[in-house]
Amino acid sequence: MRQHSVIHTPKQSDYEELTQVWEASVRATHDFLPDSYIDLLKNLVLTRYLDAVMLICTKDSRQRITGFAGVAAGKIEMLFIDPAHRGKGLGKQLLRYALEHLNADELDVNEQNPQALGFYFKQGFEVIGRSEHDGMGQPYPLLHMRLRQSQQLTRNG
Repeated sequence: MRQHSVIHTPKQSDYEELTQVWEASVRATHDFLPDSYIDLLKNLVLTRYLDAVMLICTKDSRQRITGFAGVAAGKIEMLFIDPAHRGKGLGKQLLRYALEHLNADELDVNEQNPQALGFYFKQGFEVIGRSEHDGMGQPYPLLHMRLRQSQQLTRNG
């Protein structure tokens, strides 16, 4: 059943498709964000944020991007799954790849996104801090998370 077993490295020509996956995922999980803010972030994702991280993605049998993650300096800066492909293990696959191959063991998650928070808890992360505002200074609190030490010792096993 592992039809997405290969992790791909997207190219700059994939940025438009990555941004579409980002927007669909955010609209499905971030109901606390106004449309105007999503539009602002979407432009930043396309023009700045994707270039600032090492990208990995999953693709379906037709080579369409189904999910992606971005890592920088040991931190998972983004992880988004197309809503049509949620629940298939893609998020876990991308997260595990980032942990095992890109040495990323920290991330931030919107406190108001209980689905993502539950996912990261289930994957062995713990909250190590909190910010009242997001990276743009807006009132969307972030929880800072790190892979639990016990998980780090066993993650390669």
